[in-house]
Amino acid sequence: MSRTVAIVGRPNVGKSAIFNRLAGRKISIVHDMPGVTRDRIVSSCKLGNYPFEIIDTGGIGANVDANFTGQVRAEVEIALAAADVLLFVVDGQDGLTPLDEDLARMLRRADKPLLLAINKIDVDQHESRAAEFTRLGFPDSLAISAEHNRGFLPMVAWLERLLPPSIHAEETAAALAAPIKIAIVGRPNVGKSSLTNAILHDDRTLVSPISGTTRDAVDIPYERHGQSYVLIDTAGIRPRGKVDNTVEVFSVMRSETSIRRADICCLVVDATMGVTAQDKKIAGMIQEANKPCVVALNKWDLIKDRTDGKEALKEVLEEMRSELFFIPYAPAMLVSAKTGAELTRLFKTIERIRTEAQFRIGTGVLNRLLAEAIAGHPPAIQSGKRLKILFGTQPDRPSGKVIPLPEFVLFVNDEKLLDQSYRRYLDTQLREKAPYTGLPILLHLRARTPRDKANETRGQKFGRHPETGGRPPSGPRKHSNKKADKPKRRLGG
Repeated sequence: MSRTVAIVGRPNVGKSAIFNRLAGRKISIVHDMPGVTRDRIVSSCKLGNYPFEIIDTGGIGANVDANFTGQVRAEVEIALAAADVLLFVVDGQDGLTPLDEDLARMLRRADKPLLLAINKIDVDQHESRAAEFTRLGFPDSLAISAEHNRGFLPMVAWLERLLPPSIHAEETAAALAAPIKIAIVGRPNVGKSSLTNAILHDDRTLVSPISGTTRDAVDIPYERHGQSYVLIDTAGIRPRGKVDNTVEVFSVMRSETSIRRADICCLVVDATMGVTAQDKKIAGMIQEANKPCVVALNKWDLIKDRTDGKEALKEVLEEMRSELFFIPYAPAMLVSAKTGAELTRLFKTIERIRTEAQFRIGTGVLNRLLAEAIAGHPPAIQSGKRLKILFGTQPDRPSGKVIPLPEFVLFVNDEKLLDQSYRRYLDTQLREKAPYTGLPILLHLRARTPRDKANETRGQKFGRHPETGGRPPSGPRKHSNKKADKPKRRLGG
């Protein structure tokens, strides 16, 4: 089955640079002068789980070269007709232009799945520039940087979601179609049941200001935009020393079990009170269970006056992240069960987590990444030894997992040499290539097996002696070197 992505946009927005990154080699000419690309250029992208074709097209909509404008547009229209998915590239530095808006109208008429790629967002500080392009009205958008290789693996994962399934992707398709079990967890009276009712648009669960109203973990089937979910409304998890009776003990135990059986955990925090010690304890349970997580700061309507403006909102979220520093991978957002604000964004984030969970980093890409990480920041020496990563690979996803965790096997010289700080560093480096939103990354170490004595003595005939640290033993030589025994010839004699 043909799976094709056409890269389109106005001139000089970075289409060819994106094409080269996806192709893994420099094929299209990249230059600051607009209108360099005129033909359709086709290659294969192998960065994802399954290869797909990519088409680089000439910039359309500006008369940069009147002699070729008609031909370029014709080539673009052929690419649009052949493509299964459109990658619409805009320039995040220039901002939204009238030509971008004209192209957006034309691409809508093509009536094909489309991902908006906001290029030239080179650093985190430029992220706010991407917000301007929401005016185009496309539901799927992503900020990237072709020059700095930023955001490409998430973009590939997104394109794979929009493309028709590969003939080898039946298992992935089955995983994406299976219901996602979402455990809504938190301490008592933070609004877990209210949030469930707001999602369902129904008073499905009992809500009361009295702490401990919910006593059982309730599984509620739910469908949203064709995707099936199971919402698990749980009892509030209180400190064990404050549990009043036996019934409440069992309620808390069931909530803890719900964390382990869920595909993803939604940790609900009371935004008016901030992150408490019990919130941290529940987040620790999620971390220990190695579960994907999203943090919902509920009761936003009560603090909305304090979060007016991007800076105030950013400050609130940063404060929360600093308190939950041990689950840095969990995205956080302000929601309101009372007004229903940001619930759509909550489910978009959950869908993003599920999509990115299907992504795998190729072995070659992974080992280059590890080599660059170690060269940029070598591990510390411990007891005279330094950690060496000999090889890394990402094993196949386990079957039956709706949201499989990204797992990597690293073959090392000594697994005891990897400390927690360097483990976090490797986690950060992996996320720069594939952010794996909301997903814990699991690193499994395998130490190099020690050689047996037969292997250790293999090099002795080459002058290497393991028992003497690699140096030849001292003492008289047992045989003479005839060439060495001959008298040396004097110069000039």
